[in-house]
Amino acid sequence: MKTESVWLGPLRGPVKLAMIGFMGLTLALYLWLLFGHFGEGEAIGMYEMVRPAGRPVVQLMIAALCGTLLFTSLYLSDRVGNIEPQPTGPMDILSLVLSRLAMVGIVMTVLVMFYEVVSRYVFSRPTLWANELSLWIASFLFLLAGLYAMQQRSHIRIYVIYDQMPRWMRKASDTLSVLLILGFAFALVWGGYNDAETRFLRMETFGTAWDPPLPGTVKPFLLIAIILVAVQAVSNLIADWNREAADLHADEIDQTEVETIRRTLEDRG
Repeated sequence: MKTESVWLGPLRGPVKLAMIGFMGLTLALYLWLLFGHFGEGEAIGMYEMVRPAGRPVVQLMIAALCGTLLFTSLYLSDRVGNIEPQPTGPMDILSLVLSRLAMVGIVMTVLVMFYEVVSRYVFSRPTLWANELSLWIASFLFLLAGLYAMQQRSHIRIYVIYDQMPRWMRKASDTLSVLLILGFAFALVWGGYNDAETRFLRMETFGTAWDPPLPGTVKPFLLIAIILVAVQAVSNLIADWNREAADLHADEIDQTEVETIRRTLEDRG
């Protein structure tokens, strides 16, 4: 069944081809590096992956992996789930793209941990990088999850009180909430910018055997993520300004799931 395009339109086909192409290139480079590790070529492992300087194959591998993640996120963001609201602007589309990147990151984390478990308990050869890599990915997942929750409006809101307010008071409370988010974002960026800049410029590492640059990448992205959350909150306020309160949380009832349960009960009956 063909799924209707959300925002890519005629670009959906080329994006899909680019995704497949980068996936193939990444796989081919991985097999090449694997052959070098076990064969007669230069052994390149995870230690070199975070230190790609002077290693063109590693740099190409990283570029191919980034291309795979980018085009996969773009392609997957061109469709929305049954309980996901339709995007209402450019910020919603960006949040969807980043949310799909987070979904891919979950799969990557599972694969990393699975590799570590097999390597440790089956072959008695634990890695020096699996724990740090899973923490690295999970850090970005946590930050991107906040942006996705804001875009989906799945953060905490007490509708029992909100629904009893007159329309003007709902708008006032929404505006106050966004102002508080903007104030928090401003304070966090104001207080953390210098530290984040310092860590990023010297690409501060984690201090472990593998020694990846977790502080040098996660701290700057924390500020970027809170800015994106604040912009998304403003986008939500603009999109929801003239919507009724019932429309804002009607998606809490998953009609698809209700229909599935109904059919199941009818089949059993």
